[in-house]
Amino acid sequence: MKETVLITGASGGIAKVLSAKLKENYSIRFLTRKKRAENEFEWNLENQTIDEKAFENVNHIIHLAGANISEKRWSEERKKELISSRINSAKLIFETLKKNNQTIQSFISASGINYYGTETTEKIFSENDPPGNDFLSEVVIAWENSANQFYTENIAERVVKIRTAVVLSEKEGALPKISAPIKLGIGSPIGSGKQYVPWIHIDDICGIYEYTLKNNELHGVYNATSPEHTTNENLTKLIAEILKKPLWMPNVPEFMLKLIFGELSTILLKGSRASSNKIQKLGYQFKFPNLKMALEDLLKNNKKVL
Repeated sequence: MKETVLITGASGGIAKVLSAKLKENYSIRFLTRKKRAENEFEWNLENQTIDEKAFENVNHIIHLAGANISEKRWSEERKKELISSRINSAKLIFETLKKNNQTIQSFISASGINYYGTETTEKIFSENDPPGNDFLSEVVIAWENSANQFYTENIAERVVKIRTAVVLSEKEGALPKISAPIKLGIGSPIGSGKQYVPWIHIDDICGIYEYTLKNNELHGVYNATSPEHTTNENLTKLIAEILKKPLWMPNVPEFMLKLIFGELSTILLKGSRASSNKIQKLGYQFKFPNLKMALEDLLKNNKKVL
């Protein structure tokens, strides 16, 4: 009999691709706001309600739910939502399992590469480095703490936290936003262009989730970022090269981005590098370790990944 995996964040791009990867070997269920299929179960974070049938005979939970960091300006209300959407969702799952005296084999949680802070430095961060001291690192610390309780309270036999870089996919996220003006001939790097952009192909982030799910000896935290590092300027130039579009516009000025996006602009104007050596040494092999190869797969080959 197949083991059962319950996935939150069902409407997100990672959940869609990951579930397609897993469905052959696992029975897949989703927690979602609106039930549309037999394997979907409703929950409501505002009301703290959940369909407890979702947890019947569940072996593993992959927790991907959380409000989009870059979707809106960071008002104080939005900041609270970014944190609560991650913490309260995990808390609701935890309390439901605890109430029913139910344990699971694995709780695998999304996390953010911004754990190390949003600064442009020459340091390459590893999982042993301390957190940063800005808003995004605060979000990630709380996010990971909400996952840790599953292990410390003996609800899950193991907890895995995936510190995710910028996910490159054709349909959603950063790549369509960057490539859209380039396709129109008005693309350009932003700010200095020297800020690092930690990145990962959609197939590889899903591959890492699948790898940690299948290998029960893996636990703790892992950086999910491709081995090759890049800057915003290099990323922009490579996209333009693959799309065969000129880059003639000057860099988008830093002050303009700050006016438009406020504090949110920090994730556009700053960025560090992180190492994925830990997950690689444990056996994960990146399908797209090279940025040009990844971009060609998503743009030149018109691959429909989502």
